[in-house]
Amino acid sequence: MNSEENTEEYPFADIFNEDEAEYNFLLSKPVCFVIFGKPGVGKTTLARQITQAWKCIRVEALPILEEQIASETESGVMLQSMLLGGQSIPDELVMKLMLEKLNSLEVSHFGYIVTELPSLSQDAVTTLQQIELIKNLNLKPDIIINIKCPDYDLCQRISGQRQHSSTGYIYRRDQWDPEVIENRRKKRKEAQKEGKGEEEGEEEEEQEEEEAFIAEMQMVAEILQHVVQRPEDYLENIENVVKLYKELILHSLEEVMAEHNSQYLIELDGNKPPEELFMTVMDRLKYLNLKRAAVLTKLQSAEEEINDIMDNDELFRTLASYKLIAPRYRWQRSRWGRTCPVTLKEGNIYPGLPDFSVSFLGKMYCLSSEEALKKFSLNPRPYLLPPMPAPPFKVFIFGPQSSGKTTLSNLLAENYKGK
Repeated sequence: MNSEENTEEYPFADIFNEDEAEYNFLLSKPVCFVIFGKPGVGKTTLARQITQAWKCIRVEALPILEEQIASETESGVMLQSMLLGGQSIPDELVMKLMLEKLNSLEVSHFGYIVTELPSLSQDAVTTLQQIELIKNLNLKPDIIINIKCPDYDLCQRISGQRQHSSTGYIYRRDQWDPEVIENRRKKRKEAQKEGKGEEEGEEEEEQEEEEAFIAEMQMVAEILQHVVQRPEDYLENIENVVKLYKELILHSLEEVMAEHNSQYLIELDGNKPPEELFMTVMDRLKYLNLKRAAVLTKLQSAEEEINDIMDNDELFRTLASYKLIAPRYRWQRSRWGRTCPVTLKEGNIYPGLPDFSVSFLGKMYCLSSEEALKKFSLNPRPYLLPPMPAPPFKVFIFGPQSSGKTTLSNLLAENYKGK
């Protein structure tokens, strides 16, 4: 009887522990994706859509090279000089940069999506070696997406692509070929006649459709003056690439997919539109109970100004009402208060500035500098995991000359992981 009374003592108590939930999230592994499929089947398009929705990092050669060049680092300057000199980037260097990105702090928080491994190029690394690299990553792929498409359909689709000579935009055949557009219009009219009887206002609808068709054909006529066919879109080139893919890569990928948990293997029909493929993936992810990456929100915009000498209570009251994710849901204070989490982790106590305030997992954090904000934005997990926020422990050692101060300092630093 007493036990029953004890269990029902607080029947409506909330057993949710916010600190425990936050701790579990900080220790959790981000969701990582790999997309397999024949060249030109739509892997990059799907990866771009998933990246925008899931907030993961798209690890592909071109974005990585552009990022390196834009950052003007030593490797970026070298890459730019090679490209300006008319040289191609070696496969070994591209692979090295991709692996560095996959092992970066940013990826360890947001996760990744890969579409270019394994590649058809076998000069630097063979297919089996590339697959082993994927298997041995620190963050192994959780979701494998396989886009299937018959060879004939894929070759016909790619050979029908045309690229705008000025903008670089790629048009499908049904966007630039007048014959295909005309046939599509005829089929639509026949379907409307079969599905509808004579109704009032039908003539007006036909007139509107005719005007829309004329406008579309005018736009197509303008497009045709600028579109060209790329060499890689020639039918014979596509057939050769698909044949090479099936000879070098397909069998190894089938083994990888057979070993992977079938629950986390998503197979798609490559003949369907990109939007439909994306929605299919999102629906599957919804039922797998996977968590998206938590994104930081910068609370203060450039237009808003907050006095740096503002009292802490007043500062947090002001920041708590910025960029709310829901009505009446205000950001909460963190255990760090106004102390910068990055500098505290590095062993120093500096107050954060309102200009570098962010929200993460429902709480507010103030960073001390733009550099600290950049580090925190890439991956906040190392700065928030226990035992933080622990104040730095500093030891001063005094003694006469040659008494062993330096030796003792080094031993203490080595034992306690200090500086």
